[in-house]
Amino acid sequence: MSAADPVKTPVPIRVAMLAPIAWRTPPHHYGPWELATSVLTEALVARGVDVTLFATLDSVTSGTLAGVVPRPYNDDPAIDAKVWEMRHVAHVMERADRFDIIHNQADFVPLAFSRMIATPIVTTVHGMPSERILPMLREYQHDVDYVAISTTDRSPELRYSATIPHGIQVETFPFGAKPVRELLFFGRIHPDKGTAVAIRVAKAAGVPLRIAGIVQDQRYFEEEVRPHIDGVTVRYDGPLGGADRLAALGSAMALLHLIDFEEPFGLSVVEALACGTPVIAFRRGSMADIVRDGETGFVVDTAEQAVAAIGQIGRIDRTACRADVLKRFSADRMAADYHRLYGDLLARKAMAGHRAGVSV
Repeated sequence: MSAADPVKTPVPIRVAMLAPIAWRTPPHHYGPWELATSVLTEALVARGVDVTLFATLDSVTSGTLAGVVPRPYNDDPAIDAKVWEMRHVAHVMERADRFDIIHNQADFVPLAFSRMIATPIVTTVHGMPSERILPMLREYQHDVDYVAISTTDRSPELRYSATIPHGIQVETFPFGAKPVRELLFFGRIHPDKGTAVAIRVAKAAGVPLRIAGIVQDQRYFEEEVRPHIDGVTVRYDGPLGGADRLAALGSAMALLHLIDFEEPFGLSVVEALACGTPVIAFRRGSMADIVRDGETGFVVDTAEQAVAAIGQIGRIDRTACRADVLKRFSADRMAADYHRLYGDLLARKAMAGHRAGVSV
């Protein structure tokens, strides 16, 4: 190449990022799928990827925002979830030829379009699929590239192209070097999340408990949680967002994550660790993947072991908690993994087209 020849700048990969529409992207408070979608979108844009975020029209992104759904259906009863989800997905698929990759973060409905378009679809499977959903995922597993979000959250009945854990923007989570003598429960108020168990464990340990999160099961809240709220030993602050959320995550001596289901990931666990707050979690789902037992917290099997772990929490180095998140769960690491996967899929598509004698 002579000095006069222009230097060719690589053309960015064009990605259609398909978000759910239950909440805004990113959510104001609760909305783990929307939050993960937002973090990935912003990190990909920072890497030079051309991302169009298809989300509710009140969403916010540094990429290009597109969509047809005015507001999340959880915020507006006039938004019929089924009707608007179909419009939302169709809006993306009708424009499929404008993109190199469609990244589906919105569950199983988009899979039905995969054989109708030429654009590869990457689907992040945000949780172990139930027996009701598995028939759909099994049917399209050779047409769509599935990504698991933890090593334990991989169905033996499905083919996955990669395991890519979620990441967070660690720099937005301030380090809490001086915690108060208080435990934290952070998440939706629901039996699956073990709010009542956290209350019993905290009381047995003699340490105050702060609860933050949306009430997802009102009867459970009224019967198992509210009777214990006295503002001293147990207090409930509702769904926290913004600076209040960060302060809560960073000021606790430990996060109690005593779940009663196979949780696929657990963003609040990683966020607490990023703030330096160790985690005490039941050995369910991805918890043993995320929490390094004895190093960034304790992974236990019983409530009694959780109580004992609270007494040992001073052994955990809070700087080690943050360092582990920086190494394993940063947004940039997640974006780099997905960027690499996109490139691999496009190379595979090009090779298939070359073998068939078709220009792609």
